[in-house]
Amino acid sequence: MKFELLYIMMGLLVCTCAVTSKAQENSSASAQDLADKLANPVANMISLPFQNNTDWGIGAYNGSKNTLNIQPVIPIRVSAGINLITRYILPVIDQRNITELNAHQFGLSDLTVSAWVSPAQPKNGLIWGAGPVLLVPTATNEYLGTKKFGVGPTALLLKQMHGNTIGFLVNQIWSIAGDEDRQDINQLFLQPFFAHSFPTGATIGGNMELTQNWRDETTLLFFNPTLSAITKIGKQPMQMVLGPRIPLSGPDSAKPKFGIRAVLIFVFAHS
Repeated sequence: MKFELLYIMMGLLVCTCAVTSKAQENSSASAQDLADKLANPVANMISLPFQNNTDWGIGAYNGSKNTLNIQPVIPIRVSAGINLITRYILPVIDQRNITELNAHQFGLSDLTVSAWVSPAQPKNGLIWGAGPVLLVPTATNEYLGTKKFGVGPTALLLKQMHGNTIGFLVNQIWSIAGDEDRQDINQLFLQPFFAHSFPTGATIGGNMELTQNWRDETTLLFFNPTLSAITKIGKQPMQMVLGPRIPLSGPDSAKPKFGIRAVLIFVFAHS
């Protein structure tokens, strides 16, 4: 796979951060604060996550699929008390033996754009956001996208206190235009998540990812436990995340036997 080297690098970097965490005592408060903000999808900061998911054992041909999600998060200040947090998810997919034996597809998938209106200051650690989600057919291969424009609502709610984060994110997308020969979209995505940060910036967490296709009446469910660490390259703060992707349910055509998630998040501005 094109991105297997990323896992080796990520594993080495996460292990290095864990070993050297004791040497970060002078910056531990800011490291934990940054870890908590990164656990909040509507935090007021600019970040650039690269989330890489590799899954094996998919479908009748025992296929493999690597998805690199490029996910910039850009906050926009609407007023003194309100922020608009925008997130863009552009998947780059490399898959083999998915559509048929010895078949290979590589390219962009569809772009998802979310925008949450959220209070600038949480009350008692309670944070919420709500707004629209858009699906844009940017796929460069017919097997990697829907060829449909979609729209719907998205919302999230979370509670943060004493280094603990617990919450959920949800969206629902319906197709409104696009290729008439392709199947219409009626899809729910639900993501409960949790995290516990430490003064060094290390975090133990995870999420569940449920995708419900109402049209086909199918459900795909993953559990993704993770370990993460805050570090810097020069003056550039960043977070590294690593963990397994554990499939719990789904149709045989889409459910893998096992997977791995590795994430690299660059933080450019935060308050």
